[in-house]
Parts: sequence; C-alpha cells; structure tokens
Amino acid sequence: MKKNTFLFITLFIMFSTFSCKKEQKEVVEKEQNVTKYIIDAKNTVINWTAYKTTEKIPVKGVFNKVEILNSSTAANPIEVLKDIEFKIPVNSIFSKDSIRDYKLTTFLFGTMKNTSQIEGTINLDNNGKGNASITMNGLTKNIPVTYEVHGNDIKINTTIELDNWQAQMAITALNEVCLEKHKAADGVSKTWSEVDISVVVKTVTN
Repeated sequence: MKKNTFLFITLFIMFSTFSCKKEQKEVVEKEQNVTKYIIDAKNTVINWTAYKTTEKIPVKGVFNKVEILNSSTAANPIEVLKDIEFKIPVNSIFSKDSIRDYKLTTFLFGTMKNTSQIEGTINLDNNGKGNASITMNGLTKNIPVTYEVHGNDIKINTTIELDNWQAQMAITALNEVCLEKHKAADGVSKTWSEVDISVVVKTVTN
C-alpha cells in the first residue's frame, strides 16, 4: 500500500511539473507572437502648406528628414506616438524650387533664434485628437492636432500660427526678399504667418 501511494505521489508531481512548464512555454510563445509597431522615420513624410499674396495662394513643400529620439515598440500605431520626441532639420526643406528653399532656410528660419532645427513632442489620445509641443525661435508652444489611422499609417493635421512663436521679424525678412513674388493683382506683397502641417507617420510591424 505504501509503495502504491509513493508511486501515485511521484506521478502526480511529475505530471504537475510537466503541465506547469507547458503552460509557461505557451505564455512565452503567445507573448512572442504579439504584433508590435514601431515608427519608420525614413518613410515618414512631413508636408507643409504656406500662403502668399493677399489672395492667399498656397505654396506646398515637405521636410525630407525627421529624427525620432525615443522610438520604441507598442501594441498599436497610436501607442507608438505617445510622448514621442522629434527633431526636424530646417535645411531639409524641399518645395521643388531651390531658390525658394534657400530663402526659407536663410531668411525665415535663419532670422529666428536657435532654429537650425524644429524640435518637439507629440502625444495622441484615443479619440482622433492629441497635442504637440513645438520649439522654435527660442519658444515652446503647445498646439492641438487631429489624426486619422489608415492601416499602419497615421495622418496628423494641424495649423501653426508663427506669430505665436514671435516670428514676425522672420516673416518680414522673408517677405522682403520675396517682395515681387508675393504680390497679387492689388500690388500688395504679403506673406502669411499661418502654415498648415500634414504628417503621414509610417509604422512597421516586427
């Protein structure tokens, strides 16, 4: 009887140990198979639309480079952008017009304080809205953003009012070197301080 009891206990322990290890293995395999997202900075596109003349004619372009400082994986594309930090070199501006790009880099951003790059953070809520903190001309300001998710891509939209960064001198400097090109039929030269931003953030899965 004692012999049978000992055999039963031994088999029970062996079975319990095997079952526990099997469960642990299944948990690990499940965690390893969870899809994780991370920002694809090289293929992320930052579009901008500025405006000239009193008729408010749009001028479109992009920033060709963005540096993500604290990129990490997350369970979905929105989580990837929580409190993300970024830097945009202003000399990566591209509008398909090299003369215009030179003027923007030299007379707009060049007139601002410490603005060889635009720095910021971004944070998205789960309701299609969020906020961004932008630093340029020595000032940091918060702005609201909206976004849409399209598969692995997130499209973020916002409008920057450069006057909020005290960039009036920079706008004036740019308008002076673009005096004729920024005139409408009324003969008035105008460079708007309003800039629309549309960012397509690319994410990839592991």
